[in-house]
Amino acid sequence: MKLNQKNLSDILIRELRMTDYDKLIALWNKAKLLYKPEGRDRQDNIERELKKPTAIFLVAEKNEELIGSIFGTHDGRKGWINRLAVAPGYRKQGIAAKLVKEVENRLFDMGIGIIACLIEDWNTESMEVFEKMGYKQHNDITYYTKRRFVDV
Repeated sequence: MKLNQKNLSDILIRELRMTDYDKLIALWNKAKLLYKPEGRDRQDNIERELKKPTAIFLVAEKNEELIGSIFGTHDGRKGWINRLAVAPGYRKQGIAAKLVKEVENRLFDMGIGIIACLIEDWNTESMEVFEKMGYKQHNDITYYTKRRFVDV
């Protein structure tokens, strides 16, 4: 379903509720967002994350259908945007920008002055989305991780 800017106001941006979990996973599947159902994206892990004061987990809803999601967090100095997803039929209509702007505003209100996101090098569509919103790519940073388990 295509929207125009006029009915963008019909979209509700709200905090994720755990009763949304199945709809959230269905959205991520539609959006082809990679997720770890046996690890960090398991229901109890998301529920635990939601209870932290550093977490902002929002969804975009239209007519009780989840059409977008975003997860923001911070470490006290830097904010992070993760899990941005918009259902394919609703893309390129400002929903991602609306979700990102809401997370940015909440992080700025918490005193966080820098916000970052990590995007896989193959995901050029996401790169374009964030570049249009004023995010700059930094090729001088190399990302390292150490994972206790594969699915975390």
